[in-house]
Amino acid sequence: MLGGAPRTVWFIWPADPQGVSARSVAQRLIQLHRPSHLVWNPVTGEIVQLLPPTRAGGGLAADRGRNGRICVQIQVIGSAREPFTDTKLDGLDDILAWLDSWEVPRRWPAGPPLPYPHSLTAERSKRLWARGGHFGHSQVPGTREGDPGSIDIARIIGEEALNLEVPMPGRELRLLQEV
Repeated sequence: MLGGAPRTVWFIWPADPQGVSARSVAQRLIQLHRPSHLVWNPVTGEIVQLLPPTRAGGGLAADRGRNGRICVQIQVIGSAREPFTDTKLDGLDDILAWLDSWEVPRRWPAGPPLPYPHSLTAERSKRLWARGGHFGHSQVPGTREGDPGSIDIARIIGEEALNLEVPMPGRELRLLQEV
């Protein structure tokens, strides 16, 4: 890993979570030589770990998956057109506790991912990426993918973590310093 802020990237493995197991998706990712760190079925709660977080996953191009002290890649079984956050999210607490133990900040610097297909043309800011935290695959610099689509990030990181840090415009900052 290349160092820097820890982060998590949320992907979608396009399949019906009612009929596809996390284990079968994990096996397919291994066959494709594109293992992620976790495969999660949010309906059944099944979680399969393929890699330790200290190794780069296979879902991001070039060295992007090596950015950060860790860059955890999570494949969620579902659809980019239907937000997985509209399901039960069984197992999410276990995933978040694990990410907390690796000090991934509970923030979403790029804001909520756009709905699919608008997410295909989403901004992919290197500045926001450098801050670490949680990102949709569609928000990672250098990608062209549209997953995970429109998801409710509050259901993932919690309402209290949504206090977005918005920088003040320069003029307002100068006025405050003069007071």
